[in-house]
Amino acid sequence: MRKIIIAAAATAALSLAACSENTETAAEEATDSAMADAEANMEAAGDSVEEAGAEAGAAMEEAAVETEAAVEGESEAEAAAE
Repeated sequence: MRKIIIAAAATAALSLAACSENTETAAEEATDSAMADAEANMEAAGDSVEEAGAEAGAAMEEAAVETEAAVEGESEAEAAAE
């Protein structure tokens, strides 16, 4: 009877150890996946910010040319050339 209980306890312990290992592996994979997703999102956000900055710069340049043309009484091409 005692041997059966010891064998059952040993089997249960091995089963729990295997579960823990599988759980640890799954957690590592989930962490790696989340890290990769975060990196991709950060890169996409950086690209968007860079594009927005370029668009804002172009819009400011265009507004400056239009304003100079209106103030100086020139065409936009003449104002842009200066």
